[in-house]
Formats: sequence, C-alpha cells, structure tokens
Amino acid sequence: MIAIGCDHGGYQLKQAVIRHLADRGIDFHDFGTYSEESCDYPEYGEAVGRAVASGECELGIVICGTGIGISIAANKVRGVRAAVCGDCFSAEMCRRHNNANVLALGGRVIGPGLALKIVDIFLSTGFDGGRHARRVAKISEIEDRS
Repeated sequence: MIAIGCDHGGYQLKQAVIRHLADRGIDFHDFGTYSEESCDYPEYGEAVGRAVASGECELGIVICGTGIGISIAANKVRGVRAAVCGDCFSAEMCRRHNNANVLALGGRVIGPGLALKIVDIFLSTGFDGGRHARRVAKISEIEDRS
C-alpha cells in the first residue's frame, strides 16, 4: 500500500499519480488534499509520514509546489526518510543508497510525464544495504539523539 498526499500546489500532479497507480493495480491510500483550495502542506506531509512510519503503508508519495516544504514536514516524523526527486537518477539512488521511504515531488517543478517515470523508479527500486545500511542507521541515531 502506498500513502499519497499533497497540498493545493500538488493536487493536479497527485491526481495524475493516482491514475497511474490505479492503472498499474497498485493499492494506495489518499490522505488528501482533495481540491485546489489553499491548504497547509504540513498536515499532509505528516499524515503520509505517520502512515509509512507506522507500517500502515509501505512507501509514501508527497507533493506540493516544489516538493520541499512537504518533504520537510514528512521528515519530522521519526523513521521517515523523504527525498525530493526531480530526476530519475535521484529517484533510483535515494532508494538504493538512502532507503528513502517517501518520495517528494514538486507539482510546479516537473511535468506529469517525468513525475510518473520517477514514481515508477522509486516504487520498483530496492535498498542495496551493505555499507549503505550503516549510514542509514546513523541517520536513525541522529533521530534518537534529538
């Protein structure tokens, strides 16, 4: 199950991602927002982050105008590793090397064609482990000290 959420700046791209997931038979939970009416991105970043951190959802996708604000909000949830990706290489590497569990996209930064490629790469790429596991563990240690 994929958690997905956005603010008003990411609403149109979220709709495209939802159609894409549905077309591929991928289960998702839409945490909102449900229109282009102005709203506050931290609510949706937190909701997706909590769903991923709790194990309710395996991975998450958050979308705002740039992807930055909503990723910052999601990253405040212990256990979330949200990465803003605007290219395919970053989407692959954030999974392989950082074990990112939330993908952040900028609805006003990238078009739907590229965004859907990024989503596919993010969802289909696994974590390499090895030396990268040690580094991800160090990220968790930072959370524990905060």
